[in-house]
Amino acid sequence: MDAIAESLTRSLSSAGIPAWLVVALISMIPLLELRGSILVAGILLKTQWLPTYAAAVIGNMIPIPFILLFIKVIFNFMRKIKGIQKFPEWCEKKALKHTDQIEKYGYFGLYLFVAIPLPGTGAWTGSLLAVLMGMDFKKSLLAILCGVMTAGLIMSVIAYGASGLIGLFS
Repeated sequence: MDAIAESLTRSLSSAGIPAWLVVALISMIPLLELRGSILVAGILLKTQWLPTYAAAVIGNMIPIPFILLFIKVIFNFMRKIKGIQKFPEWCEKKALKHTDQIEKYGYFGLYLFVAIPLPGTGAWTGSLLAVLMGMDFKKSLLAILCGVMTAGLIMSVIAYGASGLIGLFS
Protein backbone atom coordinates (compact mmCIF):
# COMPACT_ATOMS: atom_id res chain seq x y z
CA MET A 1 0.00 0.00 0.00
CA ASP A 2 1.34 3.43 -0.89
CA ALA A 3 2.87 5.17 2.12
CA ILE A 4 1.46 8.55 1.05
CA ALA A 5 -2.08 7.18 0.79
CA GLU A 6 -1.72 5.39 4.12
CA SER A 7 -0.37 8.49 5.88
CA LEU A 8 -3.05 10.72 4.37
CA THR A 9 -5.77 8.24 5.34
CA ARG A 10 -4.58 8.09 8.95
CA SER A 11 -4.39 11.90 9.17
CA LEU A 12 -7.83 12.48 7.68
CA SER A 13 -9.44 9.70 9.72
CA SER A 14 -7.93 10.93 12.98
CA ALA A 15 -9.35 14.39 12.18
CA GLY A 16 -12.82 12.85 12.31
CA ILE A 17 -13.48 12.92 8.57
CA PRO A 18 -15.91 10.13 7.59
CA ALA A 19 -14.39 7.18 5.74
CA TRP A 20 -16.45 7.78 2.57
CA LEU A 21 -15.10 11.34 2.35
CA VAL A 22 -11.53 10.16 2.97
CA VAL A 23 -11.97 7.75 0.06
CA ALA A 24 -13.41 10.45 -2.21
CA LEU A 25 -10.64 12.93 -1.35
CA ILE A 26 -7.83 10.44 -1.93
CA SER A 27 -9.46 9.49 -5.24
CA MET A 28 -9.09 13.08 -6.43
CA ILE A 29 -5.32 13.15 -5.94
CA PRO A 30 -3.17 12.52 -9.02
CA LEU A 31 -1.10 9.32 -8.87
CA LEU A 32 -3.15 7.93 -5.97
CA GLU A 33 -6.58 8.28 -7.56
CA LEU A 34 -9.18 5.55 -7.18
CA ARG A 35 -6.54 2.82 -7.06
CA GLY A 36 -4.98 4.12 -3.86
CA SER A 37 -8.25 5.04 -2.21
CA ILE A 38 -9.86 1.62 -2.64
CA LEU A 39 -6.76 -0.12 -1.30
CA VAL A 40 -6.62 2.00 1.86
CA ALA A 41 -10.39 1.73 2.31
CA GLY A 42 -10.45 -2.04 2.01
CA ILE A 43 -7.23 -2.82 3.85
CA LEU A 44 -6.77 0.03 6.34
CA LEU A 45 -10.23 1.49 6.96
CA LYS A 46 -12.08 -1.83 6.59
CA THR A 47 -15.05 -0.09 4.97
CA GLN A 48 -17.87 -1.83 3.14
CA TRP A 49 -17.25 -2.36 -0.54
CA LEU A 50 -20.19 -0.67 -2.24
CA PRO A 51 -20.01 2.72 -0.45
CA THR A 52 -16.24 2.69 -0.94
CA TYR A 53 -16.58 1.93 -4.64
CA ALA A 54 -19.16 4.70 -5.12
CA ALA A 55 -17.10 7.29 -3.21
CA ALA A 56 -13.93 6.32 -5.11
CA VAL A 57 -15.56 6.55 -8.54
CA ILE A 58 -17.27 9.87 -7.74
CA GLY A 59 -14.12 11.31 -6.17
CA ASN A 60 -11.92 10.22 -9.07
CA MET A 61 -14.34 11.71 -11.62
CA ILE A 62 -14.83 15.13 -9.97
CA PRO A 63 -11.64 16.70 -11.42
CA ILE A 64 -11.94 15.06 -14.86
CA PRO A 65 -14.33 17.48 -16.61
CA PHE A 66 -12.18 20.37 -15.39
CA ILE A 67 -9.03 18.73 -16.73
CA LEU A 68 -10.69 18.07 -20.08
CA LEU A 69 -11.94 21.65 -20.32
CA PHE A 70 -9.17 23.72 -18.74
CA ILE A 71 -5.82 21.89 -18.73
CA LYS A 72 -4.53 23.74 -21.79
CA VAL A 73 -5.32 27.11 -20.18
CA ILE A 74 -3.75 26.00 -16.88
CA PHE A 75 -0.63 24.68 -18.61
CA ASN A 76 -0.26 27.89 -20.66
CA PHE A 77 -0.51 29.91 -17.44
CA MET A 78 2.05 27.67 -15.71
CA ARG A 79 4.49 28.08 -18.60
CA LYS A 80 4.71 31.78 -17.69
CA ILE A 81 5.63 31.21 -14.03
CA LYS A 82 9.29 30.91 -13.21
CA GLY A 83 10.10 27.72 -11.35
CA ILE A 84 7.20 25.66 -12.72
CA GLN A 85 7.30 26.57 -16.40
CA LYS A 86 8.77 23.18 -17.34
CA PHE A 87 6.18 21.14 -15.41
CA PRO A 88 3.50 21.22 -18.15
CA GLU A 89 6.02 20.01 -20.74
CA TRP A 90 7.10 17.18 -18.42
CA CYS A 91 3.46 16.11 -17.91
CA GLU A 92 2.75 16.23 -21.62
CA LYS A 93 5.87 14.17 -22.49
CA LYS A 94 4.99 11.52 -19.89
CA ALA A 95 1.39 11.33 -21.12
CA LEU A 96 2.28 11.24 -24.82
CA LYS A 97 4.34 8.07 -24.27
CA HIS A 98 0.99 6.24 -24.08
CA THR A 99 -0.58 7.45 -27.33
CA ASP A 100 -0.08 4.23 -29.34
CA GLN A 101 -2.93 2.33 -27.69
CA ILE A 102 -5.32 5.25 -27.97
CA GLU A 103 -4.40 6.04 -31.57
CA LYS A 104 -4.96 2.41 -32.50
CA TYR A 105 -8.26 1.84 -30.66
CA GLY A 106 -9.67 5.37 -30.23
CA TYR A 107 -12.08 5.85 -27.35
CA PHE A 108 -11.94 2.13 -26.52
CA GLY A 109 -8.16 2.56 -26.17
CA LEU A 110 -8.76 5.49 -23.82
CA TYR A 111 -11.14 3.32 -21.80
CA LEU A 112 -8.54 0.52 -21.59
CA PHE A 113 -5.81 2.98 -20.61
CA VAL A 114 -7.85 4.20 -17.65
CA ALA A 115 -9.34 0.79 -16.76
CA ILE A 116 -6.14 -1.20 -16.38
CA PRO A 117 -4.67 -0.21 -13.01
CA LEU A 118 -0.99 0.12 -13.84
CA PRO A 119 1.45 2.83 -12.72
CA GLY A 120 1.23 5.87 -14.98
CA THR A 121 -2.31 5.17 -16.13
CA GLY A 122 -5.56 6.50 -14.77
CA ALA A 123 -8.18 9.17 -15.19
CA TRP A 124 -5.84 12.15 -14.81
CA THR A 125 -3.37 10.96 -17.44
CA GLY A 126 -6.18 9.68 -19.65
CA SER A 127 -7.82 13.10 -19.53
CA LEU A 128 -4.58 14.84 -20.42
CA LEU A 129 -4.08 12.43 -23.33
CA ALA A 130 -7.62 13.03 -24.58
CA VAL A 131 -6.96 16.78 -24.63
CA LEU A 132 -3.52 16.48 -26.24
CA MET A 133 -4.96 14.18 -28.91
CA GLY A 134 -7.91 16.48 -29.61
CA MET A 135 -10.55 13.94 -28.62
CA ASP A 136 -14.22 14.87 -28.16
CA PHE A 137 -15.12 16.02 -24.64
CA LYS A 138 -18.31 13.96 -24.15
CA LYS A 139 -16.91 10.76 -25.66
CA SER A 140 -13.69 11.12 -23.67
CA LEU A 141 -15.61 11.74 -20.46
CA LEU A 142 -17.71 8.62 -21.03
CA ALA A 143 -14.66 6.47 -21.89
CA ILE A 144 -12.85 7.73 -18.79
CA LEU A 145 -15.90 7.14 -16.55
CA CYS A 146 -16.24 3.56 -17.82
CA GLY A 147 -12.50 3.06 -17.32
CA VAL A 148 -12.66 4.40 -13.77
CA MET A 149 -15.58 2.11 -12.96
CA THR A 150 -13.71 -0.90 -14.36
CA ALA A 151 -10.50 0.00 -12.53
CA GLY A 152 -12.60 0.33 -9.37
CA LEU A 153 -13.89 -3.21 -9.78
CA ILE A 154 -10.38 -4.56 -10.39
CA MET A 155 -8.99 -2.75 -7.36
CA SER A 156 -11.97 -3.88 -5.28
CA VAL A 157 -11.16 -7.51 -6.02
CA ILE A 158 -7.58 -6.84 -4.91
CA ALA A 159 -8.59 -4.96 -1.74
CA TYR A 160 -11.67 -6.93 -0.72
CA GLY A 161 -11.12 -10.28 -2.43
CA ALA A 162 -13.45 -11.93 -4.90
CA SER A 163 -15.38 -13.68 -2.14
CA GLY A 164 -16.02 -10.34 -0.42
CA LEU A 165 -17.63 -8.97 -3.57
CA ILE A 166 -19.57 -12.11 -4.50
CA GLY A 167 -21.08 -12.20 -1.01
CA LEU A 168 -22.83 -8.94 -1.77
CA PHE A 169 -24.91 -10.53 -4.51
CA SER A 170 -25.90 -13.81 -2.89
